[in-house]
Amino acid sequence: MNDERTGNRSTRPLKIFLVAGEYSGDALGGKLIAALNRRYAGHITYAGVGGEDMGEHGFASLFPIDDVAVMGPLSILPRLPRIVRRVYRTVDAAVAFQPDIVVIIDSPEFTHPIAKRIRKRLPNIPIVDYVSPSVWAWRPGRAKRMRPYVDHILALLPFEPAAHVRLGGPACTYVGHPLIERLDEIENANAPALAQRLGFDGTRPVLLVLPGSRTSEVTRLIDVFGEAIARVSEQAGPVDVVIPAVRHVRDLIVEKTKDWKTKPLIIESTPADKYAAMRLATAALAASGTVTLELALAGTPSVVAYKVDAVIARLRFLLKVSSVVLANLVLEKNVYPELLQEACTSENLANELLPLLADTPQRRAQLEALAETPGKLRLATSSPSMAAADVVLSVAETYSAGNSRRGGPM
Repeated sequence: MNDERTGNRSTRPLKIFLVAGEYSGDALGGKLIAALNRRYAGHITYAGVGGEDMGEHGFASLFPIDDVAVMGPLSILPRLPRIVRRVYRTVDAAVAFQPDIVVIIDSPEFTHPIAKRIRKRLPNIPIVDYVSPSVWAWRPGRAKRMRPYVDHILALLPFEPAAHVRLGGPACTYVGHPLIERLDEIENANAPALAQRLGFDGTRPVLLVLPGSRTSEVTRLIDVFGEAIARVSEQAGPVDVVIPAVRHVRDLIVEKTKDWKTKPLIIESTPADKYAAMRLATAALAASGTVTLELALAGTPSVVAYKVDAVIARLRFLLKVSSVVLANLVLEKNVYPELLQEACTSENLANELLPLLADTPQRRAQLEALAETPGKLRLATSSPSMAAADVVLSVAETYSAGNSRRGGPM
């Protein structure tokens, strides 16, 4: 199963069992399937769990991904019986399928119980985990505990392989963050066209507001964001505010912002418009998450905030990192100010935003640091999905040749 450019790849039929438990994992799975189909000269049969992105490549999911796509303890508990049933159904399907390799994708609360049970029933089938759990941030003992049932990890963040070596985890390869595949789209987004469409004439600072893509995130953050923007307007003068909203939270955002003193323009959160808004913005106020990497790649000065439910908040003492912001972790310095839980107040947010709306040392320092982001994430060769496909095929080949499973192929 060597790179097809060598001409030495096996053409035997290959069976791959994929398990994605959330929409972001489905997006990764869709790109992985496309890359596997390009990389492998023989026929591949797929089975498992996925969503629409994987379905676009002919993947037939055992059940709708909506059945298991939940986040946080308080969200999982009411649906726990159904999730448990889906876990056992998935394991039974994997055993019946008799795959050459199993790839679990993110969502460790769902995918790891499946991987453990598959390992018990199919001990000689290799298992690859696409997206490392955040063992470097909290519960580091999970790294070592993964070794008995995960043979190789595909890491999205460049510092993760070293973290797994340090923590005694499985073999781990940095395959690149999928956002790198969108770098040209981000850098070339048409900000002037968006400004014209929105009626922005360039006389006011543009503040981009990104309150999250989940209902719980928006509910916790949107009010304090509105209060912070009001403070900014009072101190710095009028600003133009734009909010890209994904469809399932758009109505909530419209309702929550109807009484804002500074009326935001709410646009569809298509990649083209979102990236154009990032390039247009003077600064951004964002919920913590993958969007901070998008902002960093776009070179947008930002302030990051987040609030979690009461259960997670009580576990903050377990955090082992100096930042929870992905962009800061990738850049290895706290470029974006982060205001979490009790620190996430309108006064604090406004105080951090104000210096970013003018030519200040704070703004210049952010811009200088953000320029390093593409180089931190970029792969020397290939794309993230192709790099991931290469590792999956290499692991499958290693185990089909009868190599020892324990410890994972190197």
